[in-house]
Amino acid sequence: MTTQESGEEKPKWRIVGPGIVAAATGVGAGDLVATALAGSLYGYVLLWAAVLGCIFKIILVEGTGRWYLSTGKTIFQGWRSLGIWTSWYFGIYVVLWGFVYGASAMTSVALPLAALFPAVPLNVFAVASGVVGLILVWFGKYGGLEKMMTVLVGILFVSVVGSAILAVPNLGGIMSGLVPRIPEGSMFYVLGIAGGVGGTITLAAYGYWLKEKGWSKPSWMKVMRIDNTVAYTVTGILAVAMLIVGAELLYSASIALSEGGDGLIDLSDVLADRYGTAWSVIFLVGFWAASFSSLIGVWNGVSLMFADFITNFRKRPTDLAADKAPGSGSKQARAYMLWLTFPPMLLLLVGQPFAIIVAYGVLGSLFMPFLAITLLWLLNTKRVPKQWRNGPLSNVLLSIVALVFIVLGGQELYNQVVGLFG
Repeated sequence: MTTQESGEEKPKWRIVGPGIVAAATGVGAGDLVATALAGSLYGYVLLWAAVLGCIFKIILVEGTGRWYLSTGKTIFQGWRSLGIWTSWYFGIYVVLWGFVYGASAMTSVALPLAALFPAVPLNVFAVASGVVGLILVWFGKYGGLEKMMTVLVGILFVSVVGSAILAVPNLGGIMSGLVPRIPEGSMFYVLGIAGGVGGTITLAAYGYWLKEKGWSKPSWMKVMRIDNTVAYTVTGILAVAMLIVGAELLYSASIALSEGGDGLIDLSDVLADRYGTAWSVIFLVGFWAASFSSLIGVWNGVSLMFADFITNFRKRPTDLAADKAPGSGSKQARAYMLWLTFPPMLLLLVGQPFAIIVAYGVLGSLFMPFLAITLLWLLNTKRVPKQWRNGPLSNVLLSIVALVFIVLGGQELYNQVVGLFG
């Protein structure tokens, strides 16, 4: 029987797929600032860490995609097979994370808009951004989300890479920056760049977007790997471009940046002084594109994960049938979309309560190690057909990734504990 006769679509790569959605969702304002900040402090020396970070994400997301395509089960269903503790951890984390992230995402989208239109209060833009994102995801389909993400990534790419080109990068410095070196006092930045660019819960959402796309069988494995590699190579180029901007515009002039979204406002001011107001506006639009793509990606992808959790967490692992996760139009997914949008608006009005931030930080510091370790566990067991299990190279690479995130998570956990008792 031919592919056409069976009704199954022949797998083929289409330039854009779920990878661009995952990558665009993961790269936010904070990631861009962290990379520019490293460039401003160390020049090109840590460029290799940005490249390594891109490779880390490709490895993790490939593992997530391979799990789904080879088993037909979502990552949550995989976690559930490891024990009920995974459900308790994920359930508490996803509720707290959504509450705090919602406020953070809306503020991040609002910052460039407030800079462009200073007469409008920041919180007005923040609330409007949350509501617009909710409407787009609530009524939209996956295909529309993918197209929106592609446009937003294009805008971001033009503004960030364009800024790097305008800065006239030092090609010799770039080549020397590809040689791994760790200057004194830079270890935290090395780990942060390698582990942070595009690294969030949205890496785990990749399998859900594969499902939404209709890529659900092992025959899509090669296409998935190409899609994932191309998408995260784009984020790697963005990371390198931001480090070039930091090295050329900030390092030589000893200009300091604020952390978080405010740092990109600082950078837009530097661009305005150097290249004129028009390019500063272009950069701010790119900043908005990075933030808004993260917002709508989370409103969609993490809502799919929550819906899967609510539907299946009480079931025994043996009762979890393949591909039974609810879609984005389900009541469970839409309930989480509402949770991301409206309760966090209280944080915009009253500030962010300390206890919630600490709990969010502690649980968040554990998520990436949790993802890396559980993937390593799942992909070496009989839960996965033999031909799709980890080989020696995959185990070495995924173990290195897990180790880096354990160190990063430990550092973040330490910072949260010190903040709590200090």
